[in-house]
Amino acid sequence: MEVFGSLSPQWFWLSLGVLLAAAEVVAPGFFLIWLALAAFATGLLAFALPIAFPLQVGLFAVLSVVAVYGARRWLVNNPIVSDDPLLNHRGGRMIGEIVIVAEAIRDGNGRVKFGDSVWSAKGPDLSVGSRARIVSANGSVLTVEGL
Repeated sequence: MEVFGSLSPQWFWLSLGVLLAAAEVVAPGFFLIWLALAAFATGLLAFALPIAFPLQVGLFAVLSVVAVYGARRWLVNNPIVSDDPLLNHRGGRMIGEIVIVAEAIRDGNGRVKFGDSVWSAKGPDLSVGSRARIVSANGSVLTVEGL
């Protein structure tokens, strides 16, 4: 705290803004950046106007609430849409792919080969070597249909 004690209040707010922005980069959650912007705004206002430190703290609190609330409203109205919504959903990426039955599917259960892996599968009865299409994935179990 001695380091912050030697800083003028304006530099304290700007330093806090840098720390919060760095924390957002290290642990992204799209939340700390708004607090960082509030800290930067407080620091800049403290440079421009002679504001006492307790009032600066109150200003930071108000700006933080306004920034987070405003960002939340904006993000609700303008959601971030991924270019690749199945990026982290391996099973979803597999839907529509063709597989080879590795262990006969009998009574709805068997195993299929996809790429260099063998997966548990559910579907209609199919013999070894048959081709099937993946129609859904639930965890490590693929649901297939015969071709």
